[in-house]
Amino acid sequence: MSQTLIVINNARDWASYYPSEQVITFPDYMHGQQERSASRTRIINLCRNFGYLSEGYYCSLLAEARGHHVIPSVRTLNDLSKRALYRMHIDEFSESIYRFLQRSDTSAPIVLKSFFGRTADTLYHDLSQKLFEVFPCPILEIVLRHRKQWEIASLKPLSPHGLSDAEEDQFAAALDDFSRKVWRKKREQKAARYDLAILCDPDEKLPPSDKGALKRFIRAGKEKGIDCELITQRDYLRLPEFDGLFIRTTTNIDHYTYRFAKKAESEDLVVIDDSSSILRCTNKIYLADLFRSNRVPAPRTVVLYKDQPAQLLDLEASLGYPIVVKIPDGAFSKGVEKARDKTELTDICKRLFQRSTLLLAQEFLYTDFDWRIGVLDNQPLYACRYYMVKNHWQIYRHGSRTDSGGFDTVCTSEVPKPVLSAALRATRPIGNGFYGVDVKESKGRGYVIEVNDNPNIDHSVEDKFLGMELYRRIMETLLRRMEARRGH
Repeated sequence: MSQTLIVINNARDWASYYPSEQVITFPDYMHGQQERSASRTRIINLCRNFGYLSEGYYCSLLAEARGHHVIPSVRTLNDLSKRALYRMHIDEFSESIYRFLQRSDTSAPIVLKSFFGRTADTLYHDLSQKLFEVFPCPILEIVLRHRKQWEIASLKPLSPHGLSDAEEDQFAAALDDFSRKVWRKKREQKAARYDLAILCDPDEKLPPSDKGALKRFIRAGKEKGIDCELITQRDYLRLPEFDGLFIRTTTNIDHYTYRFAKKAESEDLVVIDDSSSILRCTNKIYLADLFRSNRVPAPRTVVLYKDQPAQLLDLEASLGYPIVVKIPDGAFSKGVEKARDKTELTDICKRLFQRSTLLLAQEFLYTDFDWRIGVLDNQPLYACRYYMVKNHWQIYRHGSRTDSGGFDTVCTSEVPKPVLSAALRATRPIGNGFYGVDVKESKGRGYVIEVNDNPNIDHSVEDKFLGMELYRRIMETLLRRMEARRGH
């Protein structure tokens, strides 16, 4: 289990806020016996002074020496101590981060206080959030000044001491949002052995797990002694307090999910989806080459290069029409089109090449449904048949609304052996994570279309056959890995 401690100079500095056993003074922390242990400890350093060799500086220094995760870190304090040091980071900010200032009065500087990346005026949200990611600091004073253009004139870490009443309320709300465990009452029942963060996006239109499934993951985790907490993009800096990360929002390389996976791995957390699986599965060019080199049965595939129109002439002979054209990083049938003749092929490629330098051209295998085989630890976990949308050749049809076909969920023992074999052959060279393999069955053979690193688990769909047992098996895998990481 993890714990969060808030370190202040003296008890009077916390008089305006609710009392908590997790708030301790710097002398208590300095003389305490908190040291590296199986329990993850995070320190929120709220000392009054952060100058070199001050109490705040030593608090962060001691925390790092004890193996605790501290905010702000010594590196952050050093970077903020000299303008030349933090300028190296903020000079990389794009001009778009300052666009909101274009109509501001340039005669006087703008002074902001950012509380865990949040400001009272939402106009400055993007800037304060960006600065918090670069300089993780509980309270940061930001001064903006206009010379030839708007720029950050100074950055200074502050403590809660001396805040106005309104600012105290803003700080308390931001702290509560950043570290929810600070206010949580201690459990009377036996505490969970491990903490698991489940990353999700409440606003995602097609999430890999719906609310019903997320509730069942939490319930299954509790049965196994795992305390599951739903986190969002805002909780990036909270990752060190967990033992594992389970990503349940759609992944991509150029996306915060990849950064979350990399950060969690650097903190020695168990991660599903791991960054290598995201890297390998989200690009169909990589998968096509992987299938070819590992002799994974797949539809005939040709990689197309931009500005080489002559290559399209060979496709008719090598693949025959219709031909499926795909962008490398599409998901949910987006960026996938079918060309019935040369004219359509030319038009589709011209349009899709505006989005990617490389495209995939693939022979078209029509089936009434695609198999989806869920694979975990290189073993089949569940099996579904996803049917095509009526009068359409894909399982999704996008327009003013998104339509999807029906489904059947069956026992993995009922899956034709060539389909199951193809799915397992496709995942072995990728890793031992959690994958959803799309396979077409044609003329007694299985053809792998793609491997998804973030497969859907929706209530009453993928769990239709196994029910709660599906969630328990996934949690059991996470538990085994967390135990192995701890050396149990």
